[in-house]
Amino acid sequence: MNVVMVDVSGKPEVFREATATGLIRLKPETVKLIKECKIAKGEPLYTAKIAGILAAKETSALIPLCHPLPLTNVEVEVRIAGKSGVEVTATVKTKAQTGVEMEALTATTVGLLTVWDMVKQYEKDQAGQYPHTAMESIRVVKKVKEGVTGERKRKKA
Repeated sequence: MNVVMVDVSGKPEVFREATATGLIRLKPETVKLIKECKIAKGEPLYTAKIAGILAAKETSALIPLCHPLPLTNVEVEVRIAGKSGVEVTATVKTKAQTGVEMEALTATTVGLLTVWDMVKQYEKDQAGQYPHTAMESIRVVKKVKEGVTGERKRKKA
């Protein structure tokens, strides 16, 4: 078997953006504790936001064939989703030769994992299992590449 990092040296540097989102299902009681700021480890929504930003910057260290990219912006939004969930959405921007989908997905996933870590003591059942906790629907919901028809073009200065 052979693995190779794709050679992007012949591609031009252009503005690129990707947005990914995902959801973690939690027990309604846990979501209530988050809303009431009663999680023993601290504030999971804020912590997940910071973790997502840090993760986006480290994506190429985690995914073996992912190019290290000069990220120009990372925005992570974390919000309560209904009575039994938390949603993480990450938008990553760059001017580079390849896209930032992996960075957006990594930021989203690490944000969700951070929420799980911070609330796991409330999610376990009597056997120490997590029958109600699940990360779901992690996906890219938007991809922008400057100059591609149908996509937003970067404004010129």
